[in-house]
Amino acid sequence: MADFHQNGVVATLHNLRERSLDRMEKELAVFSQEKPITLILPSLYSELEAPALDHIVQELSQVPYLAEIVIGLDQADERQFQHAKHYFSRLPQKHTIIWHDGPRMRGIDDKLKAEDLSPDQPGKGRNVWFCMGYVLGSGRQGVVALHDCDIVTYSRDMLARLVYPVANPRFPYVFSKGYYPRIAERSLNGRVTRLLVTPLLLSLEKVIGNHAYIDYLKAFRYPLAGEFAMQGQILSDIRIPSDWGLEIGVLSELWRNQSSRKVCQVDIADSYDHKHQPLSPEDAAKGLSRMSIDITKALYRKLATDGVVFSQDTFRTLKATYYRTALDLVEIYHHDARMNGLTTDRHREEQAVELFAANLIDAGNVYLENPNATPFMPSWSRVQSALPDLLRDMQQAVRLDAEDTPAATG
Repeated sequence: MADFHQNGVVATLHNLRERSLDRMEKELAVFSQEKPITLILPSLYSELEAPALDHIVQELSQVPYLAEIVIGLDQADERQFQHAKHYFSRLPQKHTIIWHDGPRMRGIDDKLKAEDLSPDQPGKGRNVWFCMGYVLGSGRQGVVALHDCDIVTYSRDMLARLVYPVANPRFPYVFSKGYYPRIAERSLNGRVTRLLVTPLLLSLEKVIGNHAYIDYLKAFRYPLAGEFAMQGQILSDIRIPSDWGLEIGVLSELWRNQSSRKVCQVDIADSYDHKHQPLSPEDAAKGLSRMSIDITKALYRKLATDGVVFSQDTFRTLKATYYRTALDLVEIYHHDARMNGLTTDRHREEQAVELFAANLIDAGNVYLENPNATPFMPSWSRVQSALPDLLRDMQQAVRLDAEDTPAATG
C-alpha cells in the first residue's frame, strides 16, 4: 500500500487507489478543452519492431483526452518512414510523425548549423528537442507530456496520472515527474538510479556540504524517470541536454527557472520495466558506463554554476566517499529485495559500483579539461530569435513529408 510521505521540497502525489481510471480520464477530457494535451513519443525505428511499442500504441488508442501525439522518428530511411506511417495509422487521435532523417528535416538542421544552433549529438535528447520545437510551432502547447517507447509494462493510466497534476487548473504545478519501482523477473532493476545517483548525491553532500540543489534532486524518488509532463508555456525556455544527462538536465532547468513549489512527482505505476542497457565496462562510450559519465558531468557542471569549486583532490575524495556509500546501499537493497521475495545479484551490483566509482574520476577529468563546455542544446527562445521563420518552416516540412510519402500497407 502506498504511503503519504512528503519530503517538503517537491510535492509527492501518491497513488492511494481510491479513484478509477475512468473518472480521472473524464476529468482530463474536461481539462483538455481549455488546455490541449499533447504526448511526445521519441522513437527509434527499431522500436517499431519490438512488442513494447505495439502494446503502447494499443493502450494509447483508447485514451480519450489527447489532442495530438507527436512521434519523433530516428534512424529511419524512406521505406521505414512509410512503414511508420502505416504502423501509427491505427491511432484515432491526431498524430504527427517527425522524420528526422528525411531530406526536409535535414534541411531544417542545415539552417540551424549555419547559425551554430544545431544539436551536436544524435540521440534521445536531440529527438525530444526537435519535437518540442514542433509543438511550439503548432501553437497547441497547453500541456505536453513525454514518455519512452520501450516500456514493457505500459498501461494508459500511467499517462493519465502523469498529466493530471499539470492539466488540473486548480493545481499550481507546471511540471510533473513520474516515479515507480523498477521491478522485473523477480529482481530489483534501476541500477543507475540506485547505485549511482542516490549514493553520489549523498556523497556530494558529505564532500561539499549542504546544498539546496542536492536537496532538490534527493527529493525525487526516481530522478532518471523518462516520463514527465509540463505546462506548454515553459517549453521555449528549457535547454535540453544533448547526451544521457537528459532527465537530470531537465530537472536542473526546472530548478533554475521555477519555484520548487510548482514542481511535483507522481506515482504512475506499481512496477515498471523497459529495455535494459548493458553495463559496458569495456567501452565507456556505450551502455550504462557512458550514461554514468554523462549524468555525473551534468551534476558537476550544474554545481559549478552555483559556485562549487572542483579539483582533482575533490574528485578523489568523492570517489572514496561514493564507493563506501554505494556498497552500504547494495547491502540495504539486498535486504529490501529479500523482504519482498525478490533478488539482487550482489556480485553484479558491486561490479557496477566499481565501474561507476572509476567513472566519477573520468567525468571529473573531462570537466576539468573543458570546464566551459556547453552540453545543452539552445532554448527554442534563442532559436526563434536567431531564425524567426524556422518553426513555421518545420511545420511545413513535417506536413509535406506526411503528404508526399505514402504509407506502406505491409
